[in-house]
Amino acid sequence: MTTDIQQARIDLACSLRWSARMGLNEGVDNHFSLALPDDDGVMRGNRFLINPFGWHWSEVTASSMVLCDGDGKVLEGSETVEDTAFFIHSQMHKNVPSAVCIMHTHMPYATALTLLEGGRLEMCEQNALMFDGRIAYDDEYEGLALDEDEGARMASKIGNNAVLFLACHGVITTGPTVQDTFNDLYYLERAAKVQVLAKSTGQKMRTISERVRSHTRQQASTENARVADRHFKALRRMLEKEEPDFLN
Repeated sequence: MTTDIQQARIDLACSLRWSARMGLNEGVDNHFSLALPDDDGVMRGNRFLINPFGWHWSEVTASSMVLCDGDGKVLEGSETVEDTAFFIHSQMHKNVPSAVCIMHTHMPYATALTLLEGGRLEMCEQNALMFDGRIAYDDEYEGLALDEDEGARMASKIGNNAVLFLACHGVITTGPTVQDTFNDLYYLERAAKVQVLAKSTGQKMRTISERVRSHTRQQASTENARVADRHFKALRRMLEKEEPDFLN
């Protein structure tokens, strides 16, 4: 096992444990994955690490991550991959080159927006503006993702965006690294939460001008990665002190 793969395992385990701490998990469901290069060093989405079937996110470790190929064959690890996890993540890794890391959750506030007819994350708050122009919406719920066609359909919906809202289901964040993808997951839920809270007052929502939105999009294009790096390093430091077994 190379150092890079080991680091990938550690990063995934860290992100899963923190997601459980933050209440972004749901039972032993949902899944995070990270694509790895093929043996020739080219990233084709044919191999990826993913959390093991039946494990609670609070108990996962680096070594429990499963390495599988695009056909569902386990290449490393003694655990298995849940069916919907495989069909969603394999098709997205194959068909969305920018989706090196994929995180799918049913986190409550973001999922609440997917239950609303025409539900959208409104660009009227600073955290929400991190996602301005980066979100796609799938407004058609087609049941459990238990075949390649449904995974491919989801992949077709996200396009060049980083985030996908799945009607009546949940959300997916994607990115070039675990750090970037987790940071988006965290702030997406925060943005959805304050929107739900603000809407619950029944008062009129503020608006932000297109001029300011455009300016903030430019700022976010560089700041998001810096925030993600600092955020994830802090989370890992804390987890190494409090739950060092995740490194095993």
